[in-house]
Amino acid sequence: MIKPLIVENQPAYILYRLDTKSPDSGYDWLFISWSPDTAPVRQKMLYASTKATLKQEFGTASIKEELHGTVPEDITLDGYHKHKRNDTAPVPLTTAEEELAELKKTTATTDYSVETRHQTLSGVAFPVTDEAKQAITELGKGIHEYIQLKIELEEEKIHLVTACDVSLDKLPTKVPSDAARYHLYNFKHTHEGDYTESIGKR
Repeated sequence: MIKPLIVENQPAYILYRLDTKSPDSGYDWLFISWSPDTAPVRQKMLYASTKATLKQEFGTASIKEELHGTVPEDITLDGYHKHKRNDTAPVPLTTAEEELAELKKTTATTDYSVETRHQTLSGVAFPVTDEAKQAITELGKGIHEYIQLKIELEEEKIHLVTACDVSLDKLPTKVPSDAARYHLYNFKHTHEGDYTESIGKR
């Protein structure tokens, strides 16, 4: 029923009434956010940034399920059932999480005596310069998209190298090939139909 209603290359919100009811909010609703990959970026960002407002105005208590679609098959009945199966499936582990789980299993069956335990250094704390602190604060406020920091080993301090706006495709040009650096980048994007800004560090 939903697939014929969508317009090619045009994002949309679709509210589908379910047969179930909640005592406090009446009928339960399925909220579908349709944002095709082929839609203009401006439209996708507009829909993603207004999604939370629409849900709040409609009544979040009434929305029992959400479905995000980027291709027509995502918002068919089969797509809905696939979404339900994915929700109940265990979350896949990253390589680091698998290694940690394996380590926990190993340590749970290993008897460590006092003599075999090793003390490790938890970390080295270098002070951050005021200029670098200011840039980090401004990044959080959206004044900068990108900042680069470096460690001055002789001073044992973290210094600001640069703070600027740079597009994602130009970001590699900021990375020096002959020196280690810390990079903080405010990645503006949509995830499952929601507009989000994620600060990535490298």
